[in-house]
Amino acid sequence: MCRLFGMNAAPRRTHATFWLLDAPDSLSDQSRREPDGTGLGYFDADGTPVLHKAPIAAYQDRAFATQAKQVESTTFLAHIRFASTGAVAQRNTHPFVQEGRLFAHNGVLEGLDELERELGQDRSLVRGDTDSERFFALITREIRNGGGDVAGGVVRATRWIAEHLPVYALNLILATPRELWALRYPDTNPLYVLERPAGGQHGDRHLDHAGTDGHMRVHSRELAAAPAVVVASERMDDSPHWRLLDPGELLHAGPDLRVTSSIALPGGPAHRLSLHDLRPAAAVSQQPG
Repeated sequence: MCRLFGMNAAPRRTHATFWLLDAPDSLSDQSRREPDGTGLGYFDADGTPVLHKAPIAAYQDRAFATQAKQVESTTFLAHIRFASTGAVAQRNTHPFVQEGRLFAHNGVLEGLDELERELGQDRSLVRGDTDSERFFALITREIRNGGGDVAGGVVRATRWIAEHLPVYALNLILATPRELWALRYPDTNPLYVLERPAGGQHGDRHLDHAGTDGHMRVHSRELAAAPAVVVASERMDDSPHWRLLDPGELLHAGPDLRVTSSIALPGGPAHRLSLHDLRPAAAVSQQPG
């Protein structure tokens, strides 16, 4: 299953160190579990989005993904890709950037020809082959048509897909320089949020989050003295305050770190896919790990 990680430390720009592949695997494990891409997105001080990403296929050089990336931003977005749609290539590696926003997705949707017809001229936003980037293009269009309303754009785009296309999962994180949105839809794959006070639950510790499978680790000494909001596909430390988002819940972490959420999509998709309905590659990509 693809791994999502988003963090907002607004209004403070925070240094953080990311290892997108943290634990060594044996060659036999790599052949089954090696990701198909790793990516990290964040924002320069002037709000310009920055991407570090590369396809990482089985038995290839993992230097890019294992090298620690020390970056500074208010918001961060990281993704570990297990390919379901599109070749193992940089153009298909998350996060994606459109109109100054960063986006990453975990899930599968089908009917891409119909989605492209709906996109029309906004198909030009898409550079790669993935369902995820096409989903993002629809969100971007709806945000633009809604006068910059990000939450409304996410809801309208996701609702259109849920009504018209076969859907397995549409979990997403979308980031701007000072804000973060996350959606879990429907209940297929998990997505968690942690509202982390300065120093964490013990009040005196830096942030040191690691996925249970060793695919991603994030470290920030500065968060010993500053709060943050973290969204991830799994609980990444022993804090008891991780909360599983409800199906259809859209969460927003604002520029003051105030968290709001609502059930924006209360029903399931009209054409819901099960794991058994997916193509073999897509089914493998959605296994828990």
